[in-house]
Amino acid sequence: MLAHVFLFAFFCSSWMASALPDVVQIAGIFGEGDEQIEMAFRYAVRYINEEVKIKPRTRLRAITINLPAEDSFMASRLVCGTLNASVAGIFGPQSANVANHVQSICDAYEIPHIEARWDYKRTRDAYSINLYPHPKSLGEAYYDVLRYLEWEKFVILYENNESLVRLQQLLQGKHWEVHVRHLEGQDYRPLLKQIKKAQFNRIVLDVPEDRIYSVLEQAAQIGLMREYYSYFITSLDLHRVKLDEFRYVGPNITSLRLLDPKDTKVRMRVEKWQFGERLRGKMVDFDNFKIKTEAALMFDAVHFFAAALGDLDRSHDIRMNPLSCDTEYSWPHGNSLINYMKYYGVDPKVESYVLGLTGKIKFDREGFRTDFMLDILELTREVGLKKVGVWTKAGGANYTRSNVEVTQQVIESLKNRTLRVTTAISAPYTMLKDSSESLRGNDKYEGFCVDLIDAIAKSRGFNYTFYLVPDKAYGSKDKVTGQWDGMVRELLEHRADLGIVDFTITYEREEAIDFSMPFMNLGISIIYKKPQKKDPNLFSFMSPFSIDVWIYMATAYLGVSVLLFILARITPNEWDNPHPCIQDPDELENTISLDNAFWFTIGSLMQQGSDIAPKAVSTRIVAGIWWFFTLIMISSYTANLAAFLTVERMDSPIESAEDLAKQTKIKYGCKLDGSTYGFFRGSNIPTYQRMWAAMSNARPPVFTNTNDEGVDRVSKSGGMYAFLMESSSIEYVIERRCDLMQVGGLLDSKSYGIALPPDSPYTGAISSAILQLKENGTLHDLKKKWWERRKGGGHCTQEQSAKQSSAAAELGLANVGGVFVVLIGGMGLATIVAICEFIWNARELATDENASFCEELGTEVSFILKCSGNTKPVRKKYPSTPEEQLFTYGSYGASYGYSNKK
Repeated sequence: MLAHVFLFAFFCSSWMASALPDVVQIAGIFGEGDEQIEMAFRYAVRYINEEVKIKPRTRLRAITINLPAEDSFMASRLVCGTLNASVAGIFGPQSANVANHVQSICDAYEIPHIEARWDYKRTRDAYSINLYPHPKSLGEAYYDVLRYLEWEKFVILYENNESLVRLQQLLQGKHWEVHVRHLEGQDYRPLLKQIKKAQFNRIVLDVPEDRIYSVLEQAAQIGLMREYYSYFITSLDLHRVKLDEFRYVGPNITSLRLLDPKDTKVRMRVEKWQFGERLRGKMVDFDNFKIKTEAALMFDAVHFFAAALGDLDRSHDIRMNPLSCDTEYSWPHGNSLINYMKYYGVDPKVESYVLGLTGKIKFDREGFRTDFMLDILELTREVGLKKVGVWTKAGGANYTRSNVEVTQQVIESLKNRTLRVTTAISAPYTMLKDSSESLRGNDKYEGFCVDLIDAIAKSRGFNYTFYLVPDKAYGSKDKVTGQWDGMVRELLEHRADLGIVDFTITYEREEAIDFSMPFMNLGISIIYKKPQKKDPNLFSFMSPFSIDVWIYMATAYLGVSVLLFILARITPNEWDNPHPCIQDPDELENTISLDNAFWFTIGSLMQQGSDIAPKAVSTRIVAGIWWFFTLIMISSYTANLAAFLTVERMDSPIESAEDLAKQTKIKYGCKLDGSTYGFFRGSNIPTYQRMWAAMSNARPPVFTNTNDEGVDRVSKSGGMYAFLMESSSIEYVIERRCDLMQVGGLLDSKSYGIALPPDSPYTGAISSAILQLKENGTLHDLKKKWWERRKGGGHCTQEQSAKQSSAAAELGLANVGGVFVVLIGGMGLATIVAICEFIWNARELATDENASFCEELGTEVSFILKCSGNTKPVRKKYPSTPEEQLFTYGSYGASYGYSNKK
């Protein structure tokens, strides 16, 4: 009995497995221009029947319906006719209006409707799926790529309102400034000229594939296809557009694709299509055949339908019933089949995805294809469109190329290209050659910048053509109109590829154009008339010391002389026997009289010495300290005097910008509308604000049109005008004009760079070349060449500035104050020693004469205070016998007189 149950189950399963008909019919609806999509539909059916096979005996049969364009009524009649043929699914059409009518019929009779076209609708009908990437996900891909490319300002060119839906994420983006322009008609050049005039160099192009070439061609005609323009083309079929003529022009073209036409699987499909068409007697130019994305999607749609049909057949008894638009009966399996397709990638019970020509095919719960992978493409010079990255919903834009590859690609694109270089005449950067012959082209120019561009061109392999900017201006922005002039305008309007001269990199210019790495660093300084040499002063020998030092020295001389005289009278060791042969002289003599004291000190000061020699400890201390004092002072005087004699003193009335700002006698100015002009106009530093106010209100005007005019004005002003300009230009001028000099240091820090149009792809390549020239010393050699060795440079010796010459200026008290401290200390010590000697001597005399100490001290003080006489009587011991007393009193008498003898 159990065996019969198993046998019955086997036959039931066999009957269900064979329930799918041998022939399952599907219909494809195509309009005008859909020949390639129709071909993909037919060969997809053949691919399923011959290679995939839903079941060994089940085959698909394709019914193709060709409709006139936008004929909805005819489409409805033909679709109703196909329902009688028991179709299991309807594919197409590509027309949105016709597709809506077809969809309504499919919904009514529960027939799966499979589409492969862009559809702006954000919701799907119950019996419809679309293999085309969902508009929202596609917009996210556009957004992520432009964010990766760091676009901050761009214009969108679109042809119909569907574009605004497709680009909704870009229009709502908060990271950039978006402008929208509508393309109308066949002649796009007037609009493109407006875009060029508005200086948009980043363009999002959203037009049908067959219009892309026309737009790009007309853009090239007006100069919008240069290397500093960037395009992002939203079409997924850019690989079908002929872009060869734009490969060598240099624009940056970026796009996305869902289908890789060079993929092995895709190429194999195309080869089989070619073989099949030849069997049918139709010749297709497959050498130039480029498959449409929609054709590949149609192929994948049939493949996907077959996979879902096979899965459904494993669990359902599928019957194909003819239907009629005149009845209300519907196909009972349509709902199940459409749900199987919608739940690919969602329902874990079925296969997660189907791998087709356009990648993994799976849908979200709403029936949208939101998870897919796109290739990021860029137009290259070598191979045309090249894959440089991928986009996925989970990972966003992911570029696979490295920075080294990007840089190398730019360097390769520079080779053999001819760049237009705008410049202005400014020595020594760009100058006209002095020649009796008529020179043309680059041969007319020479200078530092010319040699620099030549060195960069040799390093990067490009050619160049110099031309002078028509208005001779570097570039300043009009505050009212916002328009630029000079070289900046030439770059903004893309008439030049590079701009080079003594071109300062400023914030305002950096906002408008690009700059390379600086090739020279400098700052603003002052050029001024060199002061004339003064006539020698009659008393210039006194210059090494200031007046106060001379006064202190004279006071020290007087004080030391008087102190030496006083101490010599105080100390007993300075009183000597004038007659050494007499052992007991009546008088003692002091050789340090007042005039001798003055002579001794002046002799020491003049390093000549004298015949007066102190003997006492106190007077010798004074003499030693005085000698030390004179040694330091005379050495300092001699050294400073040598500096004054060897350095030519030329006092300048100004030594810095602060000196200029504090006075009104000397006028000062700068080049009109230059970077120095902008520096003072926008400065927040009080000193520079005062200078700007003085310059802007000066009458007559102090601004000049060129730096040369300013230099000439300084030279002719007789010291009544100073000019502010870049330090490097000042260095060049003072090497050739010996009557001028640089005053003070740098007021700011700035740099010169090579200017390029905004978003130029060559900025990195030019900067790396400049860095290479810096490292190998080429830039240093070029500056030495044009500053010192060419055009009369090097014959002027740069004079020391006023600040440098002040190093040999007069010495102040702070410089020699320590010497005076030593002098005062020595004199104080000598005084203390002399007083001690005096007191000790008075004590001895009082002891010897049996007198009181105070009487002897008073007697000695009285003698000292007389300040007269150079002799002092000898004080002998008091006699102890009458004979000694008589002898003593007879010798001295009653008088006790003193003069210079004692």
